[in-house]
Amino acid sequence: MAVPWLCLLAGGFFGRGTRVVTVTVKRHVRALRRRPVQVLHPQEEKKEEVKQPKPSSTKWRVYTPRNSAGGEEQASARSQSLRYDKAVPGDRRLAKVVTIAKSRKFREQHGKVLLEGRRLICDALEAGAMLQTLFFSTVDRLNELPNEKLKGVNLIKVKFEDIQLWSDLVTAQGIIGIFSRPDHTKMSYPVTQQKNSLPLSLICDNIRDPGNLGTILRSAAGAGCNKVLLTKGCVDAWEPKVLRAGMGAHFRIPVITSLEWEVIPNYLSASTRVCVADNCNLHMAQPAKLASTRASDYGWVSCHLERMGKRQLSYDSSSDEEEESDDEETERSSKVSFPELSVHTYCENWAQPPVAIVIGGETHGLSVESLQLAESSGGTRLLIPVVPGVDSLNSAMAASILLFEGRRQLQQKEAVHLQILI
Repeated sequence: MAVPWLCLLAGGFFGRGTRVVTVTVKRHVRALRRRPVQVLHPQEEKKEEVKQPKPSSTKWRVYTPRNSAGGEEQASARSQSLRYDKAVPGDRRLAKVVTIAKSRKFREQHGKVLLEGRRLICDALEAGAMLQTLFFSTVDRLNELPNEKLKGVNLIKVKFEDIQLWSDLVTAQGIIGIFSRPDHTKMSYPVTQQKNSLPLSLICDNIRDPGNLGTILRSAAGAGCNKVLLTKGCVDAWEPKVLRAGMGAHFRIPVITSLEWEVIPNYLSASTRVCVADNCNLHMAQPAKLASTRASDYGWVSCHLERMGKRQLSYDSSSDEEEESDDEETERSSKVSFPELSVHTYCENWAQPPVAIVIGGETHGLSVESLQLAESSGGTRLLIPVVPGVDSLNSAMAASILLFEGRRQLQQKEAVHLQILI
C-alpha cells in the first residue's frame, strides 16, 4: 500500500512555493531485484532432453567405399557399405595382436597369422586367404583394399599410436590383419606364377634365421619353384619377420612346413633328383676327396655329421666293454661311412628335370637324412667356389645362386627339347 508521507516532509523542509513530487513506495523492494520468470503455456513447453548413458561397448560406424574418382558411390553401391567398430582403451581384442606376433605356439594352436601392410594383405586376399579381423588407423586405408574381400570381416578402427606399438617396422603402415593360417591345398596362386613354374623344388633344412628364410622364399618365387618344403627345425614360416622378408612369396608358391624327412618323398615325384648344397671350397678339395665319405670332407654338414657319428658309436657300444678314450672315439667317428655323393660345381650340368635342391642352415648345416635322400635319388653335392680365406656364403645367397642357375639350365633344356620337336 502506497504511503504519501514524503509529501509532508517536502512541505516542511522546502517551504511554500516549492514543487512537491509525490513518490509512491511499494513494499518488498527486494523482490524487484530478482530476474523475471518467463511463463510458458503448456503447449509451448519444451521437453527436457534426457541424457542417455554411454554404452559400455563401442558404436558401429558405416564405411562407404569410394570410387576411383574419389566421390561417394550412388545408392546402389551404398547397400554394400561396411560397418566398422571403433576400439576403446583396454579393448581385449587388441592384446591378441601382440600375442599372435610373438608366440609361435599360439599361432599353431589357434591357426592364426598376422600380416601387416597393404601389399602383403592384398596378396593374401587375392590368393584366397581368410581374413578374420582388420585393424586400421584411418578410413582411407580401407580404400586401398578390395571391398568385396572385406565382407564379413571384423573391422576395427584404432589409433595410429597403438599400431606403432604393435608394429616391428620403423614406419608403421597403419593397417594390420589377422588371418586364418593358410592351407596350401586351398590357396589359388597367381596364374602368371603357375605358367612360369618349373620342375624345380626347394627343401629347407634347419634354416633358423627369419631373414634368411624369408629371402630364400622370395628367391624361390622369383626363380619359378613349384613348391618349398620346410623340415622340422626351421623357423616358423609365418613369423612376421619371415613374412616381411618374403615380400608376398608365401602367397605365390606353396610353402609346406614342419615336415619329417620320412614324408618329404611324398611331396616329390618318384623321378625327382635331389641335390644338396655344400660350402666346401673346391680349390681345397683334392680329386681323391671329391667322392670321399668322411664327415670332415663335407662343408656345412661336417659338424653335424661328426656329432651324429659319436652318438651312433656310443649307442652301438655294449655296456660291458671298457669306455674308450676321447681320442679313440674321435678316431673311430672319423671312419664312419656316410652317404657317398659326387661333387659338381654349381655351373656344371646337374639340373635334370625334375630336380630338388636342399639348402641347410649356417649353424647346424645339413642333416644326415638329406644326404641319404640325395644318395637314394642319384643326386650330387653342389659347390659354389669362393676365394681362399672366405668361410662360406650366406645360406640365402647360396640358395639364390643355385636356384637361378637351376632355372637357367632347365630353361635351356626345355628350349632344346622344343627345337627337337619342331
